[in-house]
Amino acid sequence: MNDKSNIWYLEKVDLFEILCPTKVPGMEEKHSVRYFDKDEFIYFPDQPSVNIYMISDGRVKIGSYLDGGKEIVKAILGHGEIFGELALTGEERRTDFAQAMDHNTKICPMSIEDIKDLMKDNQSLSLKIMKIIGFRLRKMERKIESLVFKDARTRIIDFLRETALEKGQKVGFEMMIKNHLTHKDIASLTGTSRQTVTTVLNELRDENIINFDRRRILIRDMEKLA
Repeated sequence: MNDKSNIWYLEKVDLFEILCPTKVPGMEEKHSVRYFDKDEFIYFPDQPSVNIYMISDGRVKIGSYLDGGKEIVKAILGHGEIFGELALTGEERRTDFAQAMDHNTKICPMSIEDIKDLMKDNQSLSLKIMKIIGFRLRKMERKIESLVFKDARTRIIDFLRETALEKGQKVGFEMMIKNHLTHKDIASLTGTSRQTVTTVLNELRDENIINFDRRRILIRDMEKLA
């Protein structure tokens, strides 16, 4: 199994039972679950980095702003995934923002101090979290390289391949991605336009390499997609 698969094996481990305060004895009173409406910000750039967050329900967009105000989307995360984890590496103030993408997005916050206490007593948990942080940093580096050196079609195809490897489910000889992203979301994540995403996906479908609807993307042949 290659390095990427090993890392994503750890990423797929459901940390919800370990990190959500409602699941940890003694934590529920200190860290209550919070609900956010669609488009509501969970934190902004330059706010103190005091918590790490677990998504219980809904989706969260992580991004930043360029000097001119243009939004850069770094990740779209869902149930069981953590964010704000750079606070564990010494980040004192947020360099990005976190924004709810769905109504009644349910978030479990936990203080950095409590997370560190859990990690002291759980070496496996510490390894999993550090692997996630390391993988996300490397993924961001690859994304920057892709924006500089690859054209829009290649970036979209790379995104489909990475998403299939990270979160896809094998169905016979095909790979299914449960689709919770709009064409606009994919465009934001690949630095392209919604129209370009629609065009490329339709071309790939016409070539019988993929099929898709609102609920899923089915990759018929991973090798041809490359």
